[in-house]
Amino acid sequence: MNASSPTTSAFPALAAHGHVTFLGAGPGDPGLLTLRAVEALAAADVLIAEPEVLDVVRTHARAGVDTPQLTIADEVSAAAGVPVIRDAANLVMEAARSGRRVVRAVTGDPGLDGNAAEEMLVCATAGIPFEVVPGVATAVGVPAYAGVPLSGKQGADVRFVDAKNASARCWSEVGASDGILVVSATLETVSSAAAELVGAGRKPDTPLTVTVAGTTTRQRTWSATLGTIAQVFKQGKVLPSHEGARPVIAVVGEHSAAARREELAWFESKPLFGWRVLVPRTKEQAASLSDQLRSYGAVPHEVPTIAVEPPRTPQQMERAVKGLVTGRYEWIAFTSVNAVKAVREKFEEYGLDARAFAGIKVAAVGEQTAAALVEFGVKPDLVPSGEQSAAGLLEDWPPYDPVFDPIDRVFLPRADIATETLVAGLIELGWEVDDVTAYRTVRASPPPADTREAIKGGGFDAVLFTSSSTVRNLVGIAGKPHNVTVIACIGPATAKTAEEHGLRVDVLSPEPSVSKLAEALAEYGAARREAAKEAGETVFRPSERRPGARRRRTT
Repeated sequence: MNASSPTTSAFPALAAHGHVTFLGAGPGDPGLLTLRAVEALAAADVLIAEPEVLDVVRTHARAGVDTPQLTIADEVSAAAGVPVIRDAANLVMEAARSGRRVVRAVTGDPGLDGNAAEEMLVCATAGIPFEVVPGVATAVGVPAYAGVPLSGKQGADVRFVDAKNASARCWSEVGASDGILVVSATLETVSSAAAELVGAGRKPDTPLTVTVAGTTTRQRTWSATLGTIAQVFKQGKVLPSHEGARPVIAVVGEHSAAARREELAWFESKPLFGWRVLVPRTKEQAASLSDQLRSYGAVPHEVPTIAVEPPRTPQQMERAVKGLVTGRYEWIAFTSVNAVKAVREKFEEYGLDARAFAGIKVAAVGEQTAAALVEFGVKPDLVPSGEQSAAGLLEDWPPYDPVFDPIDRVFLPRADIATETLVAGLIELGWEVDDVTAYRTVRASPPPADTREAIKGGGFDAVLFTSSSTVRNLVGIAGKPHNVTVIACIGPATAKTAEEHGLRVDVLSPEPSVSKLAEALAEYGAARREAAKEAGETVFRPSERRPGARRRRTT
């Protein structure tokens, strides 16, 4: 290679240090990121992402990653005189020249993104090493989520067209074919694209589906034909709208038939599809519940109602933890994840680990509490076989036996506002109890104003109450949920508290488990959807039933 080669002399440091990963972030569903994409994001020093996918990829980047703002040049901005301060290529080059690892994330797949291809050429010319991590192409992923397969048993002629850049010759060619056509357009241009196809020879009764916000819980799909799509949008008051510039994927051809899509629309037919569900718990407690709700198609919104703080006087807790090590206790009983966390933090403060539990029997109430102990390295010896509560634990707790139990003392780390049920029951069974305040629960700060307004104004479709305190605290910091909001409670005591606050309880969990509570809400949503379909009615989310709400189909 000659001396003028940019890879050997002009940018010698870049070849050794700077590196760019062009990464496909998929159509919008965070779950569609590849394993390789997650690895690249975790190693990135700089993350340059299109605004549409920034939230999708940022979750997997390390804390403190540099995320310079990306301004994308387009014809509309240029016509309006909007200055483009820094384009993507400049940002990528600047970061790579400083010797950092850069991830450039684009919507869909970088191999189908013209801008990404140009940026790759810039890197190649400058001698900057780069790699490409493919992603799920929007034109392929969105139809899959809309229930529109692009190929059948006999195969298919599938063509992809970008309506924005399609020439008259392009329309002529695809219009003359009878294959499946995937068109990238916008809400306001899809009707004109349909007209172009009819003008080029496609039959007006050719089936057509149009999907907006594909692969996300905001997804919405319309079934029509090339000849009726304009009328469908007009009758449904989809257009005219200020949202007309929103991108859509339209699929033209036999696989788009409405009856066929009705059977295959797996995503939009999820029981809680598009429901905004309020989860009023501490952030740590809300995580697994939110994941389960997402699996049902819901959009969970976590609002902490309780803040956990250390006890005002830590000496009692310190003595109890030291007692664990010196053999003071036969049992330790955990009634919450927060109790596990409080003890674990004390252990770490003293340089201890799970081995300090050797020889001590461990009890836990609730699946999440047990999971927190297992994560700590401790397998509980006793978990209630029935009701996951203090009463359920007492049902299975053995009475003190001086022959088999060398020590008669139980360590009970708990909240400052816990009830006395467990303490009294253990004493009745012959045990001595060190009832220790491990943490304090205080009412959390009020949520942002827009969240409070959504709660009181019916902006949420459902709220899950997992304890009486979550009812009292949510009403106290944010107000009473609107009467269109579905109220789901974890048990009779929580339901009674909700009713005392003037709330109508719609869903009651069959078991005192957050997992069963979410499952019960999903069953309620499925039954509600099925009833509307059997009655021949449009399926609306609860929040769309409130006065003034903008209604839309969810299937």
